[in-house]
Amino acid sequence: METIAVVFGGRSAEHDVSIITALASIIKPLELTRKYRIEAVYIAKDGSWYWDDKLKDIRLFTSGGIKDYLHKAQPISVQFDGGMTLVKASGLAGRKLSRKIDVVFPATHGTYGEDGALMGLLDMAGIAYVGCGVSASAVAMDKVLCKQLAVANSIPVSKFLTFTKSDLERTAEVAIKTITDLLKYPLFVKPAHLGSSIGISKVSSDNELRNGLEVAAHYDDKIIVEEAVANLVEVTLPIIGNDQPQPALLEEPMTKPDDFFDFDTKYLQGGKKGKSAKGAGGAQGYSQIPANLPKALYDEAVVTGLNVYKALGCSGIARVDMLIDSQTKKVYFNEVNPLPGGLYAHNWNKAGISSVELVDKLVALAKERHNVRQSLATSFGTNYLQQF
Repeated sequence: METIAVVFGGRSAEHDVSIITALASIIKPLELTRKYRIEAVYIAKDGSWYWDDKLKDIRLFTSGGIKDYLHKAQPISVQFDGGMTLVKASGLAGRKLSRKIDVVFPATHGTYGEDGALMGLLDMAGIAYVGCGVSASAVAMDKVLCKQLAVANSIPVSKFLTFTKSDLERTAEVAIKTITDLLKYPLFVKPAHLGSSIGISKVSSDNELRNGLEVAAHYDDKIIVEEAVANLVEVTLPIIGNDQPQPALLEEPMTKPDDFFDFDTKYLQGGKKGKSAKGAGGAQGYSQIPANLPKALYDEAVVTGLNVYKALGCSGIARVDMLIDSQTKKVYFNEVNPLPGGLYAHNWNKAGISSVELVDKLVALAKERHNVRQSLATSFGTNYLQQF
């Protein structure tokens, strides 16, 4: 039986979202396959790693008991020696418990996990892992690079400008003038590297713009400012696959034209308060699946999503977000999420793929991609050292 390590938590602003993705959308359905031994690997907010079956219980986190657990538990060590091995004290004097890992299933949203950092470590260790590789993850999590790559591949995007945190600290007023000269309100101000809508502001005046830039710079050292798309219809497309990507159903959030999904809307209102749009589907009950669009426009959005997935070199799984001007019928690429929250299992369920089938497919895709990479030459013999 193969052993899969589900890695979650991490030093990220999306730490708590990662816990829910891991426990509800990955570990539980993986165990239901009855094909794998599942090991829960939790990275605390300080970066320490823990490995324990107790970490599979959501009540440990929702009750606040995780604080007491971390106070008493010993962090584990991880050996990357031609693979990945988890090692921890067993409770017996001088004895250690170890577990060799066959596949890693990352559930680490945001910084140091979804952005390619963890993937680089796993590539160096030579271990198979679910999802996008280093370059696709890094580009997908950088909204600026993502837009620039889309432009290079003739994929339409809304007008945008980008600034560094140091730019704004030195010449904030110059940046504001540049923005207002070249872009039209309303605008979106975003940290370049975060997901879950953390730090995003929709602004319609210079004063709101100043505040939005300050908020974004609190979370990131690179900021993107985008012109809003008129007559907006938002759509999102989950995709799985390596060389032959498979789209799920195009999903349309049930929002008013002036709304946008901040963190609270995505994760608190629908889930905690139970408020949702009547008749809507989706994880928090706010989406139309499939999107209610004319067939030609629906198909164009799906093609655009697949083109983005291929242009970035995505593998395993990702979600492509797009913006549509309902008057001009133009589809604009917005951003890519290389680890969709909850794997967007609600959408795949509607498309006919159960949560159990989804995670099983993703593990198979991880092994397929790993086998291809292992077949590539990574060394080259030379006489270079002999000249010294």
